Amino acid sequence: MKLVSYNIQYGFGSDGRYDIARIANALADADVIALQEVERHWDRTNGDDQPALLAQMLPGYYTAYGPAFDMDASTISGGIVSNRRRQFGTMLLSRFPIHWTRLHVLPMRRMIDPLNTRNAALEGMICTPAGPLRIVSLHLAHVGVAERLEQIDYLLAQHASVCLEGGPWSGLDDEPDRNWTQGEPQPACPSAAIWLGDFNSEPASAEYRRITGDTPYHTGARYHGGFCDAAVLTGPRSKPLYTHEKIIDGVPRLRQLDHCFLSPILGPRVRSVAARNDEIASDHHPLWIEIDLESPLTS
Repeated sequence: MKLVSYNIQYGFGSDGRYDIARIANALADADVIALQEVERHWDRTNGDDQPALLAQMLPGYYTAYGPAFDMDASTISGGIVSNRRRQFGTMLLSRFPIHWTRLHVLPMRRMIDPLNTRNAALEGMICTPAGPLRIVSLHLAHVGVAERLEQIDYLLAQHASVCLEGGPWSGLDDEPDRNWTQGEPQPACPSAAIWLGDFNSEPASAEYRRITGDTPYHTGARYHGGFCDAAVLTGPRSKPLYTHEKIIDGVPRLRQLDHCFLSPILGPRVRSVAARNDEIASDHHPLWIEIDLESPLTS
């Protein structure tokens, strides 16, 4: 099964051209897609509703969208309000049902300089052939290490408490006449999770170590159940893995800012991790993960 994480920079490519169709074309053979920097109703993108456009362009997928940034963008004409929201956030697309979602609005520090904006993580419980999994599309702050560490700690705490909290609802429906459950069983809320996204931090950073433990190879329970780096699990590489290029003094610096972290139970199932560095539809490169989610999880 193929998973991909892609910061799409709201459809603007490294060539400076806006083309949301290029994003859809770059994702067409994935099974689960985690997107960041997806927006609705901004002037810079012609007022496009990008989640709706992507859903139209990728019709074989279930979709969910979670806005971190939400502002009024309504107009009024003849006494009728358009009720539009200017939004910026993360998105999940899956060939398998996204049974439930929840949006985690991440901690934020108020800034004087530079600009800082709200970040969020969209968590979806996806019914894969291997069983239910929680898959998170997230985007951490770009402004500094301290804020990113606060955001990671928040997400780790949420991960640690998921089995105690459960999903959207739990317990016996004592008001059957209200039909709260729609006749459905209690939603699954598995402990196993996959985090996909733009972490704005590189391997060996403080943020990276907060997620994986003291070393990238750590697979134990030191940090709220622990997470493994899928890229490390595939072994040594002949050339560096990178998902972003930044020109410094005329010289390109290659950075891996986008990652896939997963619960240790899923570690042995990772088959490959690669970035498609020839893709120019965004300033980031999509990170592709091939993982066995066809055979059932046994524990």
